[in-house]
Amino acid sequence: MKAYIIKNPGQGIKAWEQVTLADRIPGRGEVLIAVKAASLNYRDLMIAKGFYPLPLLENAIPLSDGAGEIIAVGEEVTRWKTGDRVCGSFFQSWIDGPIPQDAQMHTLGGPMHGILAQQAVLSQDGIVRIPEHLSYEEAATLPCAALTAWNSLVESANPLAPRATVLTLGTGGVSVFATQFAKALGYEVIATSSDENKIKRLKAMGVKNAVNYKQNPEWDKEVLVINGGRNVDHVIEVGGSGTLQRSLNVIKAGGTVSLIGVLSGLGNVINPDIVLFKNVRLQGISIGSVRMFENMNALIEKRRIKPVIDKVYPFAQAHEAYARLESAAHFGKIVIAGD
Repeated sequence: MKAYIIKNPGQGIKAWEQVTLADRIPGRGEVLIAVKAASLNYRDLMIAKGFYPLPLLENAIPLSDGAGEIIAVGEEVTRWKTGDRVCGSFFQSWIDGPIPQDAQMHTLGGPMHGILAQQAVLSQDGIVRIPEHLSYEEAATLPCAALTAWNSLVESANPLAPRATVLTLGTGGVSVFATQFAKALGYEVIATSSDENKIKRLKAMGVKNAVNYKQNPEWDKEVLVINGGRNVDHVIEVGGSGTLQRSLNVIKAGGTVSLIGVLSGLGNVINPDIVLFKNVRLQGISIGSVRMFENMNALIEKRRIKPVIDKVYPFAQAHEAYARLESAAHFGKIVIAGD
């Protein structure tokens, strides 16, 4: 099979090398998937650049998010059959309930082999059925970005009242999915972006108010203005330490800030007093379980939600897809089609 491997971690785009590997064979309790599409996450940049804190397998196959068709099943597989359309779950060992202590050691695309290959072998317990109305390319966007947004707003969140206000930062995969889910659940969305064209696209999705944080560096104050002086109920915080303080400024007393990403960097100091005095719930979100994935797909299917795809690249152009993600010019998810 054709596959990409991380040959030289720390080299960025040059870390990915296309190779030919032996075809995979499913073991007991495993399924063999013909990968039809994969999608990229910011985490994939961190791994290729050598910034990821966990060890990788030697010559690890990159990417955690993918979708495909089961073409063979191993012994004792009872839940699936050949021909089923499935996605892999990012956490192969987090099926339900609280996150296991060792969950981070059983994640696709590092430390485990990922999905950027013609074939993948996964546990029968670590996959979910694709919503019928979605293509493989659309389904490949779900495992990390969509589930992170869903977990933030639904599974790990305090219940929000109808028409509660959700603030999303930027227009990457998590933020766009959070916008779609928030709208589907009856919440109001305020968004931020540095690009006026992206703001137009957000408004076409039903976002009434958006702030250009490049034109308004103190965007937290602008959010309060457009929200009639009211603080927001929930923040989808993907920036990390560089934006967290402003998110804390704009959240209401008793509100929730879901800390998801580190796009603005690591290590900046924030003032924790505001968390205490505003009784803020500051929660870290690390994607979600298989059961959460199934719950999310039920809503996606019921509401016929379609993921927003920035661009689909052929398998041979994986480096171009990587460069597109690194440029931060995308809106929604970047996908690599299967070969």
